[in-house]
Amino acid sequence: MQTPKMISTAIAIGAFALLGAGQASAHAALVRSNPAANATVAAPKAISLTFNEALTPAFSGFDMSMSDGMKLKVKTKVSKDKKTITGTPTGKLMPGAYHVNWHAAATDDGHKTSGTLAFTVK
Repeated sequence: MQTPKMISTAIAIGAFALLGAGQASAHAALVRSNPAANATVAAPKAISLTFNEALTPAFSGFDMSMSDGMKLKVKTKVSKDKKTITGTPTGKLMPGAYHVNWHAAATDDGHKTSGTLAFTVK
């Protein structure tokens, strides 16, 4: 026989499990970039990546390289609303293909995501 206390404990555990599952599925996803993925553009002075939720600045950023693997110096910062990472290359970008390798940690659950964005400078 189940007591009222056992039933309320079971309900509380079930509710906690459902709440935790909902939060764990929320991850920062890239929703927009400038330049856009696979675009051919004039040399940008800055690259911006916008995500669907707030990021933890200490664990979010990106680096850049050319298609031949040459790494570029870039200074990144996260916006005040914590949804956009903006990177400024320390020098002018030469014509060629570029890869932006990003990593982002969501503020709400700390889950880390990463990806690559490619664009070409004409």
